[in-house]
Amino acid sequence: MKKYLVLYHMPTSFVEMAKNADPAEMKAGMEAWMAWFARCGDQLVDMGTQLSGGRRLTASGSSPSQRNVVCYSIVQAESMEAAEALLADHPHLAWSPDCEIEVHEMVGGSG
Repeated sequence: MKKYLVLYHMPTSFVEMAKNADPAEMKAGMEAWMAWFARCGDQLVDMGTQLSGGRRLTASGSSPSQRNVVCYSIVQAESMEAAEALLADHPHLAWSPDCEIEVHEMVGGSG
């Protein structure tokens, strides 16, 4: 099986909104994620976490990342298509029209 890095992108405004959300809404949102984790079974290698303070590095220097808020997970699947199918109904996509998922094959380290 191949491993895939899954990046979840969301606007900063969504995170601010989530901080002020009703606890019942937050609980329901997390339950949807936990249900997705459970459906993945052993295909979920690492649930991941939220990343913060990202910096964009270039030959001319560094600047804040333009990617707003990023979270990650690592999944394993037979192919990119299988990884995409695993992510097709991910609850992250239902949170906001501005939420996106990016998936990359981890080349060379898939064991």
